[in-house]
Amino acid sequence: MKPWWWFTATSFLFLMGGLGLSVRAADPDLRTSREVFERRCSGCHAPDINKGGPRLRGVLSRKAGTVEGFPYSDALRKSGISWDEKRLNQWIENPDSIVTDNDMEFRVSNPDERAAIIAYLKSLGK
Repeated sequence: MKPWWWFTATSFLFLMGGLGLSVRAADPDLRTSREVFERRCSGCHAPDINKGGPRLRGVLSRKAGTVEGFPYSDALRKSGISWDEKRLNQWIENPDSIVTDNDMEFRVSNPDERAAIIAYLKSLGK
């Protein structure tokens, strides 16, 4: 039979490990964020060049539909919205919930992946 302190120590370590996992999921590190961005977004987006989607460096606080040289839908150009974390999260989850008749058809339903993508975009700066 194990001593009483073994169960206490084991429980404590298990609890701390679980807390650590939840913190990591809520606050992704930059390497993980970049990997998620590359896996989920880089087919259409890049930080500094327009591809199938507009370049994304500086997207936070930018007015929607304003990257020069990118052919946005009329609906997005006329939307008048500016991108903040909350709105970008909604957009990545379901673009039609923000602007109907837009041209983005891709969605990310996983909230941890959306948080990682936004963390990566924040890290890019302007």
